[in-house]
Amino acid sequence: MTDKDTLLEGLKAAVADGDDDRAQHICQQAIDSGIDPVVVIRQGMGPAMEQLGRDYEAGECFIPELLIASDAFYAGLDVLRPYIKFDQAGDRAKVVIGVVQGDTHDIGKNLVKIMLEAAGFEVYDLGRDVPPLKFIEKAEETGAKIIAMSTLMTTAMDSMQGLVDLLKEKGLRDKYVVLIGGGPVSKKFADKIGADDYGASASEAVRIANRLVL
Repeated sequence: MTDKDTLLEGLKAAVADGDDDRAQHICQQAIDSGIDPVVVIRQGMGPAMEQLGRDYEAGECFIPELLIASDAFYAGLDVLRPYIKFDQAGDRAKVVIGVVQGDTHDIGKNLVKIMLEAAGFEVYDLGRDVPPLKFIEKAEETGAKIIAMSTLMTTAMDSMQGLVDLLKEKGLRDKYVVLIGGGPVSKKFADKIGADDYGASASEAVRIANRLVL
């Protein structure tokens, strides 16, 4: 393997192991070696998170392992960010994501955010209990292509309908891809409220996002 391959393989292992310090050290080594930071993300840290996402779906790893790995992912990203040129970042599709109004359960949303960033999306995270209008205002402000909503509570599902209706009222529905996810929602519900699609898992959400914005 080349030095570049060795560094990227080491970075994959560091992220998978949740080793923040090692991830940061290898990211700095990669930068010092002249490796494009976008390549470091897409060929090093990103694939590590994608594999963990697949393992999670297969029941071979669990949420605590994903969250520990995500800490290492973000630690490495902190090192790389200053070296990403504006024109490189500008090509990335933007996503506004949040848990809808009436719900504060955000582990699933956080996993989708991590996977989207690992796949190269620029993600604006609004957090929990987010009113429909706030999603739209952020999307308009940032030029996002995708609005992604999640909930784990059936009582909060009406907020998803509310956002789609509000987009229609404002004449903005065709401007955005609307994705939904979470335990009580389904593809049937997405179709019912007029959303573009439903992601049953973090990895599936990323695959759908890639398909819909390409």
